[in-house]
Amino acid sequence: MRLYPKLVPIIAREVIARLMQENDIEVEAIRVSDAEMDMAAIMREYLANEERVNQATREALERRGYDFSKFNQVKREMADVRGFKLGEEGVEFLINQMLEFLLISRNIEEVFADDTGMRPKILQVMKKHLDVDEEIDREARGRLKHLQEGTSTFEIEYQKALEQIRRARGLI
Repeated sequence: MRLYPKLVPIIAREVIARLMQENDIEVEAIRVSDAEMDMAAIMREYLANEERVNQATREALERRGYDFSKFNQVKREMADVRGFKLGEEGVEFLINQMLEFLLISRNIEEVFADDTGMRPKILQVMKKHLDVDEEIDREARGRLKHLQEGTSTFEIEYQKALEQIRRARGLI
């Protein structure tokens, strides 16, 4: 699962809309966009922290003399050291942050539901947008059926295909 910056406003809008539609929260009409911006700010802060972890990872790779193939392994180490959550844990962290913020936000008039009721609704919205990497992977591999996986040619073309598909979908 990967959170793309361009999806942040869409996810924020859908989370607020879903919770309002299900009568879990009440938001004044003039404050809906502010509530959406609150949710977006939480996700943007997560992305900023992830970029700091990525930068530390790049620096550690350079210091240790590792090649880029160890990026994910070193990134996990850097994330652990900083207490930063990745993957599924990162999604849970984001949802927890959103739930906490709903209770303290001046833009949310009232919260009627408890965390256990709202958590699966927020998770469903997030998964809908974060699971796109699996679709992109399948589509890229489908385009490269004529190449043998594991070869350097495949890897180069696979990365190109991923970038093309992400651009076509407006993710980068």
